[in-house]
Amino acid sequence: MSRLPAIDPDKLNPEQRKVYDSIASGPRGGVRGPFLALIHVPELTNRIQNLGEYLRFNTSYPPRLSEFVITITARHFNCQYEWHAHAPLALKGGLAQGIIDAVRDKRRPQGMQADETAVFDFTSELVGNGKVSDAAYQCVVSAFGISGAVELAGLIGYYIMIAMTLLAHEVPLPAGTTPYW
Repeated sequence: MSRLPAIDPDKLNPEQRKVYDSIASGPRGGVRGPFLALIHVPELTNRIQNLGEYLRFNTSYPPRLSEFVITITARHFNCQYEWHAHAPLALKGGLAQGIIDAVRDKRRPQGMQADETAVFDFTSELVGNGKVSDAAYQCVVSAFGISGAVELAGLIGYYIMIAMTLLAHEVPLPAGTTPYW
C-alpha cells in the first residue's frame, strides 16, 4: 500500500492538472507509478517528467538498450514497479528474453551483443560500485561517443531517482500483478 494518498484526477488543483494533462498527452500515454507520487509537488513533477521524456525517448540509445539500462537499475535497487513497467518494454524493444531473465536473476547475461555488453558493464559498475572503470567507460565511448556516455550516465541517474521515489513512497504494483522476485 502506498504511503501517499491516492490521486483522484477529478480533484487536482490547477497546477497539478496542468502537469497531469501534459504527462497524459505525451509519449507515456498516461499518468502512472512515480508520477502519481510526484504529482503532490507539481513543479518537481513537471521538471522530472520533462527530463525523463528526453532521457527515455530522445537519446541516441534505441529502446532495446535504454530499457536494458532501466531494468538493470530497477533490479539493482529491487524496484518492483520500475521492473514491471520496463522489462516488457525491453523485450518489445528487441532485448532477448534470456538477457532480461538473467538481469532479473542477478546474473551476467550470456550472448549479449557488443553494444549490450558495453551498456551492461557501464550500468552495472555505476549502480553497483558508484563508479565506472576506465575499460567500461572506454567501451561505451567507442560504441556511442562521448555524448553517448553522458546520456547513459544521465539515464542511469534518472532511473535511480525514479526507483527511489517509488521505493520511498511504497508505490505498489498494479492490482493483480505478482512480484517478480
